[in-house]
Amino acid sequence: MVFKVEAIQEEQLFRALTFQENDVVFGGTKRLTELIEATLKILKADLFVVLNGCIGELVGDDTGAVVEEFQKQGVPIVNAETGGFKGNNFIGHEIVVKAIIDQFVDRYAKSNIKRRNGLINVWSELPFQNTFWRGDLDELKRILEGAGFEVNILFGNNSGGAEEWKRIPEAQFNLVVSPWLGLSIAQYLETKYKQPYLHIPVLPIGAEQTAEFSGVNIKSTNDFIAAEEKEYYYYLEHFTDFYAEYWWGLPSSYAVVGDSAYNLAINKFLVKQLGLIPSTQIITDNPPEKYRQMISAEYKKLDLDVSAKVVFLEDGYEINDLLQHLDYGHRPPIIFGTTWERDTTKKVGGSIVEVGFPASYEVVLNKKYIGYRGALSLLEKIFTTVISKSA
Repeated sequence: MVFKVEAIQEEQLFRALTFQENDVVFGGTKRLTELIEATLKILKADLFVVLNGCIGELVGDDTGAVVEEFQKQGVPIVNAETGGFKGNNFIGHEIVVKAIIDQFVDRYAKSNIKRRNGLINVWSELPFQNTFWRGDLDELKRILEGAGFEVNILFGNNSGGAEEWKRIPEAQFNLVVSPWLGLSIAQYLETKYKQPYLHIPVLPIGAEQTAEFSGVNIKSTNDFIAAEEKEYYYYLEHFTDFYAEYWWGLPSSYAVVGDSAYNLAINKFLVKQLGLIPSTQIITDNPPEKYRQMISAEYKKLDLDVSAKVVFLEDGYEINDLLQHLDYGHRPPIIFGTTWERDTTKKVGGSIVEVGFPASYEVVLNKKYIGYRGALSLLEKIFTTVISKSA
């Protein structure tokens, strides 16, 4: 693939691809121009995004110049240089976001930017990559609004689409809820718009983590937290009847295989809420080296006197080989991972909860695993998985 044109109307994506050998030899900018012109004739959107791929960048196609001509005509279109050699889709996400800020937000935002107290931009999970991103972002926005904020969530059903992106410069500050993804975006906005940012590395799962998360915000309301915790512990109280009878059936140790955001969040929840024993944890999103020490430090303080070793791996063979040779104690473990770890989990006699992509045995509409409500869903999934193993 050389070029991809995406037309964005809220959350609808339309993709068009074009690539021929002739384009590599003689350049593909003419074909790109034709592609954009054809797209504009049949699609109406608030924002078009052109992504230049590996070959287009290597042969030097100036897609930026092509896009600039359409920008001069008033077309809401941006260009992002996203050659695969620059990194994975997590890195590509940050490249695209910065391109939209520079070429779309700057162009279409209000000329006289005024800060709006209580308005925040949220940078968290990677949309479409995380299986549960829609539900998670909805829950994150709900919690923050309950704490008294106005939220630019920017992605998903409850975002305001392109209009919400135009309000990015008006935010009081940027909130990064992730170990590292989105941090460079917040730092970029700090330089560009003089917006401060707050970095919370752990996605909140469960009452304790979510209360701490909400408590960081100076506008948090005790009434909201009290109401959420009342509902949360109501369900947990009735769950304890089952747990008291079945606690022996739950594995005592676990491993999580996934991106750093979900990996860290699930670890915190399993240790604090269920008292499980962490084995080695495997992070798969290849965080830049400059963040790895900070991420590893979070695993040294999962709870009082509880820590875990963490390794950074992308190769599926190496991940599954490591999982087979970990020490899980005297009982089969529970593995939180993807479909790719399913066969290995069977080999070690464990249970698997699919919490990442690909999740081939999970139908997801708006399921969430963060916050108060997401924690209840995760508990349901864990125990359903464990008890159904004997069916």
